[in-house]
Amino acid sequence: MAKPQESEKPPEPASMNDVERVFTRYDANGDGKISASELANVMRALGSEVSDEELKAMMAELDSDGDGFVDLNEFAAFHSGLGGAAGGGGVEGELRDAFTMYDLDKNGLISAKELHLVLRRLGKKFSVQDCSRMIRSVDSDGDGSVNFEEFKKMMGNGGGRKASDGSGSPLPSSSSK
Repeated sequence: MAKPQESEKPPEPASMNDVERVFTRYDANGDGKISASELANVMRALGSEVSDEELKAMMAELDSDGDGFVDLNEFAAFHSGLGGAAGGGGVEGELRDAFTMYDLDKNGLISAKELHLVLRRLGKKFSVQDCSRMIRSVDSDGDGSVNFEEFKKMMGNGGGRKASDGSGSPLPSSSSK
């Protein structure tokens, strides 16, 4: 029987730092809470049109204190509650979902062209060459693309360089362009 490969290990529990990094990506204005419009903008940018009804249901599930916003504690509680879900939950599941949105051709890899297209949809102004440099900064196997394990490291700064905004992502901050 063959030895399990590195990627076949069960996912490690998400750390609070991982949860904070994902939360920060949703919190577009940096006010420490996710509004319904911020959540809708992220969903739309990633190619998922949600109805007002679906958005209200998502917010109701996340917003445990009913103030109309999702703060970091609510976000963390939601993700810790997903930890046992089939297919990987919590931050691992969020990262898998995000990876899938970037992997436009669904081949299990994110190319510079795919990264460029998604970042453009998100309103970021990077060239394909910029995206190639971003990919090279985390491409540990040298294939010119980012696989899921490399993507996890990129999003959690497990192998990339820190952004100038301290977010931990090797992706340059939007203020750097």
